[in-house]
Amino acid sequence: MQTKTVNGKGSYDQPPPDELPASATTSLVAGVAVGIGAMGAVLALADIGSPLRAPFTLFFLLMAPATAIATALGRMDPLGRAVAAGAGALALDLLVAQAMLALHLWSVRGGVVAVAALSGAVLLGSAVRRRAGRAHGNRAD
Repeated sequence: MQTKTVNGKGSYDQPPPDELPASATTSLVAGVAVGIGAMGAVLALADIGSPLRAPFTLFFLLMAPATAIATALGRMDPLGRAVAAGAGALALDLLVAQAMLALHLWSVRGGVVAVAALSGAVLLGSAVRRRAGRAHGNRAD
């Protein structure tokens, strides 16, 4: 909690506007990342020709599974979690591409949907596991 003092002019001391708290900066960066990833998925699914389609879709294909895996690895140290999540995201993307090629079902839209579905499944599994852990921890024996 931050205490604000009143100076002689009757106004509150405010931090400089260019100094945002770390949590606000982190939230802003996370929001921008989610927006870029969502835009990449929309551009790929809608087949919109744009110069931003390839980099935004690539960002989505890497960050969606990486975020899901990092969430599942909750208690690891941040550097180890980032490395494991990045490697897991690449592995998931490569497995999706290999399966689609082996089944002769290759399409950009299908790849985006498959990666989104698998990332969502990992996030859902993580949420269910945490909720079950809380319910089990709150039970009186």
